[in-house]
Amino acid sequence: MANLKSLVKDTAIYGLSSIVGRFLNYLLVPLYTAKISAASGGYGVVTNLYAYTALILVILTFGMETTLFRFANKQGEKPDTVFSMAMLMIGVLTAVFLTIIYGFIGEIGELIGYGNRQNLVLMMATVVAIDALQAIPFCYLRFQQRPIKFATLKLLFIVLNIAINVLYFIVLKKTDVFYVFSINLVCTAFVTVFFIPDLLRIRWSFDARLLRKMLAYSWPILVLSIAGILNQTADKIIYPYVRNGLQGEVELGIYGACVKIAMIMAMITQAFRYAYEPFVFGKANDKDNRETYAKAMKYFIVFTLLAFLVVVGWLDVLKHIIGRDYWEGLAAVPIVMAAEILMGIYFNLSFWYKLIDRTIWGLWFSLAGCLVLIAVNIIFIPKYGYMACAWGGVAGYGTAMLLSYFVGQKKYPIRYPLRSIGIYVLVAALFTTLMILIPKTWPTWLRLMINTGLILLFIAHIIYHDFRPLLNKMVAKIRRK
Repeated sequence: MANLKSLVKDTAIYGLSSIVGRFLNYLLVPLYTAKISAASGGYGVVTNLYAYTALILVILTFGMETTLFRFANKQGEKPDTVFSMAMLMIGVLTAVFLTIIYGFIGEIGELIGYGNRQNLVLMMATVVAIDALQAIPFCYLRFQQRPIKFATLKLLFIVLNIAINVLYFIVLKKTDVFYVFSINLVCTAFVTVFFIPDLLRIRWSFDARLLRKMLAYSWPILVLSIAGILNQTADKIIYPYVRNGLQGEVELGIYGACVKIAMIMAMITQAFRYAYEPFVFGKANDKDNRETYAKAMKYFIVFTLLAFLVVVGWLDVLKHIIGRDYWEGLAAVPIVMAAEILMGIYFNLSFWYKLIDRTIWGLWFSLAGCLVLIAVNIIFIPKYGYMACAWGGVAGYGTAMLLSYFVGQKKYPIRYPLRSIGIYVLVAALFTTLMILIPKTWPTWLRLMINTGLILLFIAHIIYHDFRPLLNKMVAKIRRK
């Protein structure tokens, strides 16, 4: 129980940088969608280039974040040496990447459809290179259990980014997407300065033996991470090729804006991941580790389902995050959130093959999910547009999740409380259906009241079935006073 309390505490702190930070970053969504009209396709460009950025960042980091945790926790290995090897690997990859981009920008710009907007590509390439170099210092802060500095630097970037965007888009009345990317570049570079003291304290060293071991461990993680990020970005990369021209950019912008509402699930998953990764590897040798993993999985699913109900129930309010001319894509929000839940479950399941050093399994699972997602997008986007993108995520993550679960039960069996989890899923599905069936002709305040009542019932279900003993103790303590 003490270990779970530690996990909850660290998740809360990392959540400050992830959930609160992204919530603050939401301020940019109404700003961009208000100043950049859907009809211009400008937000489609933002969505498309950020999708490329996410994919390239995974390639440049080369799975070294998970690798650092694995080797820094191994007996006989010096954490500073592990850090040195990880930084060396990423530094070399980043240098090669920037050389290629700047050397062949004309050809690359034409290939991805930005022949006349090469400056946007160059800026985003530089941003992703800096992000890759920051990834390992951020990871090392997590290993050193320094969540306060981690959260502070993450929030610093976001607050600075918002402030400069407000200056340009509201005060100076700029509307060109050029400023979206140039401001990101300035803020990313600024945060790097705060890592200099930590980098100077590192005892830098080179260990060829360790580097070979780390590369052998990380390359399957790299491939599965590529497949994993493609599950999140492939639709946004593919879309302009399947529906090209301005109409494709317009539709992609609408979808990209609506997906931002669904990203609350990604925030929760990311916050949980930041705390859960070092927690899992740190508990690898404990006797009760599998029981703890099973409990963590259950509570992750329970609270993500609660978040799902809150977003669906209050979508009439949350839709004001984006501009009115983007609202036609709101139907995709619940579907994208369901896909994010499946991704979070898959992430939780993934630790069995990381703990037994068989990361190759993750490669196959992620590739299978990625192929399903890409197939759904290519086949159905021409007819169903961005709704195919939303359902493609459900199909892709669902495939990877099921494969990881069934193989994992043979290779590293964990007794998950499936019956209890299943009941929660069914209750959440029932309440979601009731929310959707409420007639749109009813007053908004009445729909919100009914939906809030259903959310409170779900919370009551959680308390009654899983937190009743704790609640009874609290009540008894209050009575004694």
